[in-house]
Formats: sequence, structure tokens, C-alpha cells
Amino acid sequence: MRHIAIVGSGPAGYYTAEAALKQWKDGVRVDIFDSSPVPFGLIRTGVAPDHQSIKSVARRYETTALSENVRFVGNVMVGRDISIDELRGLYDAVVLATGAPNDRRLDLPGEDLPNVFGSASFVGWYNGHPQFAELHPDFAHDTAVVVGNGNVALDVARILAKSGAEFEGSDIVAHALTALEASRIRRIVILGRRGPHQVTMTPKELGELAKLSRACPRVDPADLPPLAEDAALDPGMRKTMGHLRSFAMAGGSANDNGTGTADDAPCPDRDVRIEFDFFAAPRAILGTDRVEGVEVERTRLVDGKPVGTGETYHVPAGIVVACIGYQTSRIPDVPYDEQGGRFANVDGRIMPGLYCVGWARRGPTGTIGTNRPDGFAIVEKIDADVGALGEAGSGKAGRPGFDALAAERGIDYVKFTEWQKIDEAEVANARQGAPREKFTEVDRMIAKAHPSIQES
Repeated sequence: MRHIAIVGSGPAGYYTAEAALKQWKDGVRVDIFDSSPVPFGLIRTGVAPDHQSIKSVARRYETTALSENVRFVGNVMVGRDISIDELRGLYDAVVLATGAPNDRRLDLPGEDLPNVFGSASFVGWYNGHPQFAELHPDFAHDTAVVVGNGNVALDVARILAKSGAEFEGSDIVAHALTALEASRIRRIVILGRRGPHQVTMTPKELGELAKLSRACPRVDPADLPPLAEDAALDPGMRKTMGHLRSFAMAGGSANDNGTGTADDAPCPDRDVRIEFDFFAAPRAILGTDRVEGVEVERTRLVDGKPVGTGETYHVPAGIVVACIGYQTSRIPDVPYDEQGGRFANVDGRIMPGLYCVGWARRGPTGTIGTNRPDGFAIVEKIDADVGALGEAGSGKAGRPGFDALAAERGIDYVKFTEWQKIDEAEVANARQGAPREKFTEVDRMIAKAHPSIQES
């Protein structure tokens, strides 16, 4: 019997568990640990609440989770409740699938001013992550600045621009919906250090901006490269450029010379502007008691890299959200790659018996589906490393060993069937038109998972 511990219950964790079942069938027991009482990681607290079709992938993970050979062990933090060395002593292989939940910092003056947020915290706030439920962003100013040119920046801009009615069918939490419905933001500036050809935005997400009921996306035509240069791009990027060019046509003026700026474009039927400011690098967050604006330097590309031109200007703003990437959380006694913001590894191997997968291995790149081949690849490596054990296995205690340790330490962990009680309660508490109302307090989750303990 093989005993596998997976730390992290997001896509990378469940795809790895699925691969383990296919590799060893009934000859494996997999325990999936998570610091949260609820599973699915990024699917629950990272994917935008209005992207329910993407969140539906969790149903696939339920099939794996309900296998007798797989167990969810929620509300257990590795490094606090149990150490890595203890897990390695109990299991034949430990796979870190913790993702990259921490924001990369801008490292700019004024970054710590109130109402400046990283995207992990801001997205966590409107997605109901318990760690960020008390964030309380202030939307009293008319301008927001979003730093970054990827899909997360688009998510943040879209959420800020939507009307209350457009959240119908989403699982945005009530406290965020109430705050956004009262928002005074009417201008959203998306800053990118490079140009349109260097964005990492995908066409589907970019195209959603054009469908918003009250928002007008704008691109300065002067920022666009000559149309002929789009031919060298891959098909996806050509579609992306098609959207950006359409935003320039809709947002630019009808001057005879074909030029215009984002400021002179009429959108008479929409009261929110989403402005793409390319070749724009933030240099400082301005303000005293709270953020009041962003100092920006105009850039140009030299060998594909943005270089400052020395020309600066200020963008007034009452809120700033930085969407510039993520880092994996450190775990005591696990080597860490400071530059990459992930665990130090060679093709997923960290040290004997310890592996990593997904964003914890390669950094925050790729889509949710990218984690499936990653999970299968790491299981092949584990099989190569432990395959010589034979049918008798290593003799490690595995699941019974952890249960004994948990009983000794009073670790109150949550099983998948107990998460389903939380799930049922969230669905029952949903406002009209929403799939659920998430609990944002761990104590309330535990009370639903273990009602008999709460009553005793």
C-alpha cells in the first residue's frame, strides 16, 4: 500500500490525487490536507465570482474526493499543526500543492498607504476568503487604478465596473456586493509597463469588458502598433488585439487624422470608463493618510523590455489594486526559491519523499487545466522513486498514523462529507439568484461541519 499526503486541495492537489488513483488503483491511500475547512482553493477564492462556468470544474474533483482511497483533511495547517518532517515520516510521499496565495509587492514608495491592495487580498475580499473578509476597501473616490496587464487585472476592473444587477448568478459575497453597489468609482485606469502586444490577457476575458452594461473600455489609438504587425502574433493574441483595437475605435475621437485619446471619446450611454494606459510604469503611490494618486513614468520598449523615458505624470486615485503576480507561502524546513517565489525544486522533486506540483512548483503560470498534466507527471516521478517498495510497501503508518497524532494533539480536522454540510448551508443561505452565500468565518464553517461538537 502506498501512502501519499498532498498539501493543498486546489486544482493541483486534486489532479495529483486523481493521477495517484489511476496509477495505483486500490493500492494507494491519499490524504489531502488544507489549512482551510473547505476544499478547492483557487476555485473557491481566486476565480472571479461571475465566472461560474469555470468554478464548475470542482464537480470533477468531487468524484476523486468521494473515493474511499482519498480523504480530505481540512482545517490542518502544515507547519503549525504538523511538521513537514512528521508528514514525511508518516507517508511514502508528500506533495506540496499549496499554490501561490501571496501577493508580490510593488516595492514602491507609498505602497503601505490605506486603500492600496494586492490582488490576492482584494480578490479574496470579494470572494469571501476568511483572511480578507474584514478588508473594508473604500470606494468613495471616483477613480481606481489597477496595476497589471493580465487576466487578474481584468477581473478586478470588471468587478469594479459592474452594476449590481450584473452580479446576478454570481457567488460574490454579500458584504462585497453591498459595498460595490454603493461605489462612486466611475473611472478605472489599468496601468501596463509594456504595450498591447505584450499583454497576457486572454480574448474571452478581454471581450467581457465590451458587454458590461454601464462601462466603456477605451484604448488610446496612439498606443497601438501598426495593424500589419498583428500578423506575427499567435491566433489568441490576434483575437486579443482585435478587442483592443475595437476599444480604440469606440474610445477614440473621429478626428480626420485618425488619432484620439481616451479622454476625448464619448460613451454617452455608459457612466464608467475603463482606460488602458499602456507604456506606463507606476513609480510611487501618492498620499498622506491614504492613497490619493499614482505617479507614473512613461516607458518605451528596448529589446522587449520597458525602459523609463523620464516623462512622468500623476493619476489621481482613491484606491489602487496591484495585480502583478503571486508567491507561494513558505513552509518551515522546505527549501524556497526566493527569486521564483516558489519551492526550490528540480522537476518537482524537493528532497527525498518531498515533491511539489502546480504553482508551488512552477510559479503562477498556466490555466487551471495546466495542473492536470503536472499532477500526472509528478505521480510518475513518485512511482519511479517508491516503485521498488513492492506490494508490502514501506511500512509507514500513513492515515492511521496521522489519526493517532491528531487525536493526541486535539486536531479538529474536517472531512469531505463534513464539508458537504458546510456546502449545503451556504447554498441554503444564498440570496435570490445566487448559487450560495459563503461563510467568511472559520468558526461558522466548523460549527456547520461539527454541529455535535458545538452543541456539547
